[in-house]
Amino acid sequence: MNVDQRRPPAVSKAVPAESEAVPDVSVIVIVYNDAARLPTAVRSVLGQTLRSVEIVIVDDRSTDGSYEVARGLAAEHPDRVRAFQLPENSGGCGAPRNHGVRQARGDYVLFLDSDDVLERNACRNMLEAAETTGADLVAGLCVRVHVDSRTGKEVKWYPWLYERTRTLESISELPDLLVFDTLSTNKCYRRRFLLDAGLEFPVGIHYEDLLFSAQAYVAARRITLIPNRVYDWRVVEKPAEAAARSISNRRDEIANFTHRMEIHRRVDRLLADNGLLELKFAKDVKWLKHDLVLHLRELPFRDAAYRQEFAEIARAYLESIDRAAFDEAEPIHAICAYLLQVGDWDNLLPAVDTLTNRDKISSPLVERDGRVYWCAEHLDDPFGRHVLDVTELGHHVKPVEKMFLRNELTSYEESEEPRGKVRLAGRITNPLGVVPPGAGLAGELEFYARRPGVRFQTFRFPVASVRHEGRSIAWETSADLAAIRPLGIVDAVWDVRLHLDVDGVRTTTRLTVAAPDLAAGSSPVRPRLTRLVADRIEPMVSSRGHLSFRLAPDKKANDVVRRGVHGRAATLAKSGYRKARALRKQLTSGDTKLRLYHEVFSRLPVRKGLVVFESHLGRQYSDSPRAIYEEMRRQGLEFEAVWAYAGGPEGFPSDATLVRRWSVPYLKALAQAEFWVDNQSYPLKLTKRPQTTYLQTWHGSALKRMGFDEPEWKVKSRAGQAEQQRNLDRFDRFLIRSEHDVRTLARAFRLQERTLLRVGYPRNDALVRAREREESTGHRERGPLAAELGIPEDKQILLYAPTFRQRGGAGQRRFELPFDVERFADTFGDRYVLLVRSHYLNHVVLPPSVRGRVVDVTAHHDMTPLLALADGLITDYSSVMFDYALLDRPMFFFAYDYEEYVHEGRGTYFDLLERAPGPVVRTEDELHTSLGSLEEQVTKYAARREQFTAEFGEYDKGTAARSIVDQFFAQWRRG
Repeated sequence: MNVDQRRPPAVSKAVPAESEAVPDVSVIVIVYNDAARLPTAVRSVLGQTLRSVEIVIVDDRSTDGSYEVARGLAAEHPDRVRAFQLPENSGGCGAPRNHGVRQARGDYVLFLDSDDVLERNACRNMLEAAETTGADLVAGLCVRVHVDSRTGKEVKWYPWLYERTRTLESISELPDLLVFDTLSTNKCYRRRFLLDAGLEFPVGIHYEDLLFSAQAYVAARRITLIPNRVYDWRVVEKPAEAAARSISNRRDEIANFTHRMEIHRRVDRLLADNGLLELKFAKDVKWLKHDLVLHLRELPFRDAAYRQEFAEIARAYLESIDRAAFDEAEPIHAICAYLLQVGDWDNLLPAVDTLTNRDKISSPLVERDGRVYWCAEHLDDPFGRHVLDVTELGHHVKPVEKMFLRNELTSYEESEEPRGKVRLAGRITNPLGVVPPGAGLAGELEFYARRPGVRFQTFRFPVASVRHEGRSIAWETSADLAAIRPLGIVDAVWDVRLHLDVDGVRTTTRLTVAAPDLAAGSSPVRPRLTRLVADRIEPMVSSRGHLSFRLAPDKKANDVVRRGVHGRAATLAKSGYRKARALRKQLTSGDTKLRLYHEVFSRLPVRKGLVVFESHLGRQYSDSPRAIYEEMRRQGLEFEAVWAYAGGPEGFPSDATLVRRWSVPYLKALAQAEFWVDNQSYPLKLTKRPQTTYLQTWHGSALKRMGFDEPEWKVKSRAGQAEQQRNLDRFDRFLIRSEHDVRTLARAFRLQERTLLRVGYPRNDALVRAREREESTGHRERGPLAAELGIPEDKQILLYAPTFRQRGGAGQRRFELPFDVERFADTFGDRYVLLVRSHYLNHVVLPPSVRGRVVDVTAHHDMTPLLALADGLITDYSSVMFDYALLDRPMFFFAYDYEEYVHEGRGTYFDLLERAPGPVVRTEDELHTSLGSLEEQVTKYAARREQFTAEFGEYDKGTAARSIVDQFFAQWRRG
């Protein structure tokens, strides 16, 4: 339900007289020692667009005058506000809320904390939803508002639950609601429902919302969710507010964890008693991924007594967790839970470091039987072996420069004379021996201001000693902290990192402080502004467990500094600094770059002979743009070449100007180019100038529906379709390799006939020539790539190249092979080497057990040499099938998810089952059977391959690149 926020307030129920009116909604505002913020919360209710709302304030025996403020509000609004006070402090939220329900007179009840506010239409929207659907419970969107954030940071609370209006007849229809939205405050309850069901908050225990919400969800006959913002959860995170942290955020108190676990046990019993075991499993997964993680992150900062008590409580609850839930959690979550359960602190604390610092490798790892494990211990336990298997994380294939390694600080000592010098020592994890014993090692400590905008200078100190110790790299050094010259005020916090050079290759580490009191003391410092700002620098541990330093003022000067920092001059200075930062951010924003492109660069003259090349959105130097570029170089044309890259420039041509995609030089080059050459799309918001010719080579013939043939394009608004068409109309020429492309791609993109260029794909010229050489000589030349990949002469080569797969939601790029790669290697390793080339938007991880028999070639920019090398192709629905057909070699189609792909996806232009030029298999066993003999497949499907090639590659004659150069660039030939 999306109620128009501008419509007049909903009409209240007719009543005999206002004094006898029964309100539609009672909002119960609970307060304890929050006199300053209580009026704001109450005003958010008084300002509701629904007028028939009463406010019931319940004070939990405050000591700061909150009750007097509440009574004053009641006196000011006697017809709408009532105030109550409990006889003694209850120590939680449950008792005051229960009392409020007993005093409420409205048909519906909402709960509001004194430090939060209701959105002005919350009561009206929730009441209308309840009355329309007959729901016992209506829930809306909660937003966490960071009130001390200069940028007005807001975070929606599990927004996917509230994307649309929906009504549930049972919480079983949406387990995520019970698992994730455990708040009681973003909901409206039918009061009769609460009374009849006997629902009350537990008293004397924290996390009462979790149990109350679960009870309400389970008891409700109907639940309605609305996509409206209803509740602002106002979050304060300044250090000065630490004493006022909410109970649930006091994770340094063991009682906090004890209460959380007791509430979870009660919710588990509730679900079991109501036969909702599937909800219990979903809750187990969330507990592993969220609840446990919150407390695990605190362990490095806690003493041994806390850790021991925590472990005893957690282990008791872990026994009730379904072991299948471990597979649904992230690997590091499952590893930490398992190590906690078995009491392995030596391996657990480093694992918590990875939990806190994503992608950090904090264990030396171990390889056993071709698999990689987090540690060598517990591998005799089948469940432990399963949980500790981290092969899929791919650490074993990363070079040292791509690794984020744990660097544990083992010693920190300040020297008495001279003051300011500190001696540090540490150990850097060496996973799987990635740093070999004989490697040349060097190190450097670097100190830098935490705030990026004030990193005017960094201070570096060479590491005196670095030595290899097998599973770790030990280092020792000293640093003169007195040499660090901060500005002061704006750069009060400094971080430190250690750069480790291994045979000239650098990896960067942070210094993890594993013991709570390891780094202590202070050293003199001389800020550039004045020593009143600070006269010493002190070590501290960051929230991620890393060594940092903070400036500390002299105690006598502290008040002077505070007044100066908050005085008028300082306010003006900080305001000017923030404006400068905002201006810099604005100048580098996307909108500014677009204006720069259209209003400045597009007014510059077009540079004759300037060609901008791009392949797959700048991710590769590959495909037809590469083939055209290399043909132009081969012919010795005089032109200015610019290649765009998106990640790093490695692998792009050294004889061209390289520009980062979306950079200012990139935009300037596009605005002045005489030609654009790419295979996908230049940024959609960039208008092509009339003097520029856009050659769109595209990146494959179509099996799956494209463009305006896709369902999601068809349902776009007229304006949306028009904008999409304007982007497609930028193409001056569109390469065609068959009339199938005309019937599919050209029609789906609504391209005019004059745009179509029937010359084939330049990238396929090499494939056509390879087939011609093979037919004329009767011999297949592998070339240098086979040797580069280490493929023996006596092994045939299979290439597995699937289409793009989306797994695990947006941002999850890992592609899991749909067959057992170890079984494949064991079965065919004596005959074949399998090359795996995942889609450029995916990546795959191969286990060490298949080394030499299965090779990941995804990192190779260009697909064409891989196709030419392969003796056979395994694919699914990838357009690579149309290219590989030109070689007249066997193809295998592993369509394990055919129905889902065809019928639940965007559909296909033809039935692959009927026209595939090779066997279409659905299972791994069928795939193995069909791969028994390549020679048999060559003969069996010869006619179908010939027909397939004639239909889908009729214009691929091996001359596409030369034809394009002749048509568009011949005038640049020398002489």
